[in-house]
Amino acid sequence: MTNRLNSFSVGDTGKITGFDIAGKAYRKRLLAMGLTRGTEFKITRFAPLGDPIEIKLRGFSLTLRKEEASAILAELVP
Repeated sequence: MTNRLNSFSVGDTGKITGFDIAGKAYRKRLLAMGLTRGTEFKITRFAPLGDPIEIKLRGFSLTLRKEEASAILAELVP
């Protein structure tokens, strides 16, 4: 089942399945940061007010704003 990245909880592991059409403005930038289809990530933490979100992927940590995270479609990896 595909969800938006910002709907995951801390500790969840997921795999990127694509990008939302509404997030077209962020797509190129997200791809440049290594967020390509099939990439696995883990949610490491949320800021106290929920923005930004920190994820770990490809051996590094990446912080995304809620708007950017909502443009990423992902599925939960068991």
